[in-house]
Amino acid sequence: MKYISLPEKSQQERPRKLSFYLAMEEYVARYVFEDECFFMWQVEPSVIFGRNQLIENEVNLDFCKKHGIQMYRRKSGGGCVYADKRNVMFSYITSEEQVGFTFNRYINMVVTVLQRLGVDASASGRNDVMIGDRKVSGNAFYHLPGCSIVHGTMLYDTDMVNMVGAITPSDAKLLSKGVASVYQRVALLKNYTKLSLEEFMIYVRQTLCDDDLMLTNEQVKAIEQMEKEYLSDEYIYGKNPRYTLIKRRRIEHVGDLEARIEVKNGIIKNVNLMGDYFLVGDLDKGLLQKLIDVPLEYVALRRVLPDRIDNIIMNLMTEDFILLLTE
Repeated sequence: MKYISLPEKSQQERPRKLSFYLAMEEYVARYVFEDECFFMWQVEPSVIFGRNQLIENEVNLDFCKKHGIQMYRRKSGGGCVYADKRNVMFSYITSEEQVGFTFNRYINMVVTVLQRLGVDASASGRNDVMIGDRKVSGNAFYHLPGCSIVHGTMLYDTDMVNMVGAITPSDAKLLSKGVASVYQRVALLKNYTKLSLEEFMIYVRQTLCDDDLMLTNEQVKAIEQMEKEYLSDEYIYGKNPRYTLIKRRRIEHVGDLEARIEVKNGIIKNVNLMGDYFLVGDLDKGLLQKLIDVPLEYVALRRVLPDRIDNIIMNLMTEDFILLLTE
C-alpha cells in the first residue's frame, strides 16, 4: 500500500484545514490510480459531521464559535466527531468497490496495528475500534465510481472538554457530567502504549505502507480548488427542506434516523432522511423518490418500496423504514 504525502514546501507554507484533507482523499480517489492508498493528518480543533446530518442537531454552534472550533461536513455517513492536534485522522482509499468488504477490511487493519503494539483492540458495532469496552476509533466510509474511501479518528490524547462541549450542550453542569461520562466510554491511546503520538504515526506508516507517493505542487493546487466545495456555507449548513412532519427512530445496527416529510392531504410530497446512518447505494433514486405522491400509510408504502433496502442504507430493513415513517 502506498503512503500519500504532500510536497515538503506545501506542508510548511501554512496549516491545512480539515476541509483540505477531505478534498485530498477525494482527489486521490478520483485521479490517483493506485489499488490502495493511505495517509494520516492532524488539524486544529474541528468538528466534522456526517453527510446526512443537520448541523443544528449535532453541533453546539455557540460552544464551537466561542472556543474557535471549526465546523465541517464530510461526504460519508455516520455521526459527528471532534478532532484536534492531540489525535490523528486516517484516510484509506482503495479501488475495491464492495463497500462492506472494504470497511471491514479497514477496521480489521486498524485493529491488527493496535494488537501488534500489545493493545487489547477489537472491532465493535457498525464502525468502532475498541480497547476493552472503550472506544478508541470511530470510522465512516463512502463510495465513488471505481473506488471506496474510509476515514476515521484515532484518539491519542484528545481534549475531552472540547470534544464533549462541541457536540453536547455547553451548560457547565451538563458539560462536567458529559466529560465524566465520556471518560468512562472512551479510550485514549496514550494510556495503553509507551509510544508518543509522533512515534505512533511513524509506526502506523511503517506497518501499513511499503511505498510512498508524493503529490506534486500542481496536484495540491487542484486539491485546493476541490476544497472550495467543502468550505461553502451551502455545503456545510445545507438547505433545510420544507416539512410538515418529523419522525425519529433509533434502529439497532443502523443508527439514529430522522425523516422530515412534507405531506399534503395525506400524500407525501417531499421527504428527506437525516441521521448518522451509512449510505451504500443511491438514496434519492433508490428510495426517497419512490415515496413521492404516495399516501403516508403502511399498505401504500409497502407496495412501492422494494423488499430490500439494506443495499441502500446499511442494515436497514424495509419494515423498519416503514415504521419510522408511519408510527
